[in-house]
Amino acid sequence: MADCIFCKIAQGEIPSTKVYEDAQVLAFRDLEPQAPEHVLVIPKKHIASVLEFSAEDSELAAHILTEVIPKIARSLSIDAGGFRLVTNTGSDGGQTVGHLHFHLLGGRPLTWPPG
Repeated sequence: MADCIFCKIAQGEIPSTKVYEDAQVLAFRDLEPQAPEHVLVIPKKHIASVLEFSAEDSELAAHILTEVIPKIARSLSIDAGGFRLVTNTGSDGGQTVGHLHFHLLGGRPLTWPPG
C-alpha cells in the first residue's frame, strides 16, 4: 500500500534498525520502546490487521509465530526469562498503524496492565 509507513519501511524507503529480515518478514526496533527490548515484527505483504489474515496467509502466520519470533527472542536473549507478544487490532484495540505488526517486548519483568 503506497501510503503505509510499514510498507515503506519493508521496502527500504524509510530506514529502520533491522533485527531480522527474510523474504516474507521484517523485524525492527520500535522508535518508542516500552521495554529494554522492543521489536516490531511485520509481514512484508500489506495486511491491515489480524482480521485480514486469510487462509492463504496461514503459512505466513505460522512462519512468524513458530520460526521468526522464537528466533528473534533467542537472538535477543529474552527467551529464558520470557517476553510479551502483542498485536493491537483496530482503533479500540490500540492499533495506530494500519499494517499488521507484533510487538515483541522483553528484557525486564513486565507488569499487567502494560504501562
